[in-house]
Amino acid sequence: MASTTKQDYYDILGVPRNASEQEIKSAYRKLALQHHPDRNPGDKKAEELFKEAAEAYSVLGDPEKRRRYDTFGHAGLNAGTGVGFDPTIFSDFGDILGDFFGFGDIFGRRREGPRRGADLRYDLELGFEEAVFGTVTSIQIPRLEICDKCGGGGGAPGSHPTDCATCHGTGQVTFHQGFFSVARTCGQCHGTGKIIKNPCSRCGGEGRVRVDRKIEIRIPPGVETGSQLRISGEGEAGAAGGPPGDLFVVLVVREHPFYSREGTTLFCEIPINFPQAALGDSLDVPLLDGETTRLTIPSGTQTGARFRIRGQGVPHIRSRGRGDLIVGVRVVVPVKLNDEQRLLLDRLAKTLPAPQAIHVKERSFKDRVKDIFG
Repeated sequence: MASTTKQDYYDILGVPRNASEQEIKSAYRKLALQHHPDRNPGDKKAEELFKEAAEAYSVLGDPEKRRRYDTFGHAGLNAGTGVGFDPTIFSDFGDILGDFFGFGDIFGRRREGPRRGADLRYDLELGFEEAVFGTVTSIQIPRLEICDKCGGGGGAPGSHPTDCATCHGTGQVTFHQGFFSVARTCGQCHGTGKIIKNPCSRCGGEGRVRVDRKIEIRIPPGVETGSQLRISGEGEAGAAGGPPGDLFVVLVVREHPFYSREGTTLFCEIPINFPQAALGDSLDVPLLDGETTRLTIPSGTQTGARFRIRGQGVPHIRSRGRGDLIVGVRVVVPVKLNDEQRLLLDRLAKTLPAPQAIHVKERSFKDRVKDIFG
């Protein structure tokens, strides 16, 4: 019986029975490229292996057929007519087989119609403040646009395209290749099915022309380096009346000499002298928007101390409100002292207790191991 002699479809594709849909598709792609008749002209064995792989994929690539096959084997697929070679499975592999072997469509009758225009990318550099508070700016991009003289048709005014004599308007030329038929994209009309005998003088029949277009870009507050803005319909115009692509603006933010940033939190550092750190003080801290805010430094402040000013950071890009500003302080030691300053510091030093030395008790290796492993 056929069900006892047929090879297991999973074995044909070389995948386990729990293989995912993508694994099955990848395995078939590999075998299809390896045994394709165009790569093995006149090789009957390769042709049979190609057909076996196609048959296996026609079952395992279909969720319902795969379920029946897993439950009942070959007998569960039909009433004995056999699954056989199904040419429609190649519809999912136009990019694999068609591009590899130069075919437009395999077993297809599809004419190359309107195509979406290409997406474009523009890298835009912003100032630190522009990224934090947002801005409106203009960029200039070169792109293909619909020809304003022929309206995208490609023909001179008053002329009309005619059906291609080579493919008779289908956009494809069909020929026999081994055991199946192959449709190539027509080289005369490039798949359009039409010939423009009197092309437009501006675009040369292409229907599109390259222009430098100035576009206004609105940058929302809170963006950062790596943020990406998608502007629909501002890519290149589509061919043969297809829709335009999109424009992707990728942002790069310049560094600031005073502030740094992590997400919505701003950081800065201000210097203070020893009396301010020891006695405390009240200082004006500059804000990114040009204003200032009052910050109280408590007595006994040490270098590295941080103070949080709420709501003075970066705006949240997807919600209301702003992050915080973290102000760090650095106690500055004077490099040069005059005689009076030296005398005053000398008197102060005599009244202050000497800093306590830190003694590190020597511990055994065994004790350190206990600390690590409990």
